[in-house]
Amino acid sequence: MAHARRTTYSRKAGARKSSDRKTGANATRGTARKTSKRATPKRWSQRVTRESDALDLKRGVFSLTSLKKIAASLKRSAEHSKRRKTGAYRSALSMLTFYINRAGKTLPKMQRTRLERAKVELKRAFGRE
Repeated sequence: MAHARRTTYSRKAGARKSSDRKTGANATRGTARKTSKRATPKRWSQRVTRESDALDLKRGVFSLTSLKKIAASLKRSAEHSKRRKTGAYRSALSMLTFYINRAGKTLPKMQRTRLERAKVELKRAFGRE
C-alpha cells in the first residue's frame, strides 16, 4: 500500500498572511519594478571621495599626470588626517583603489593605467617595497 504524498499546495492559503506569500525571488522581483527612482543621490561616490572619514584629499589629486605627485599628495593627506581609522598607507591605498573601482568603465584607459602605476609609487613613498 503506497501512500499518496502530500504536496505543499494542499495547505490552506487562508491560513497564511498575505505578506508570507511573497517570499524568495518573486518578492524582490515584483518590488524592483515598482521602485524606478533612486533613493540615494546619483553621485554618492563623489560625495564619499569629498567627505570621507579616511582622508581630506586635495582637489583634483586623481587627475594629476605625475605618479610621484599623486603618491605624495595621498601620503600627505593620509599622514595629516585626524579622522582615519587605520594606518596612513592603508588609508591612502584604499582611497586610490576606491576611486579606480568606482570610476569603472568610464575611467579612460590611460588614466586607469596611470592610477594603477600610482599604487606602486605609493608603496615606494611609504617605504614598503
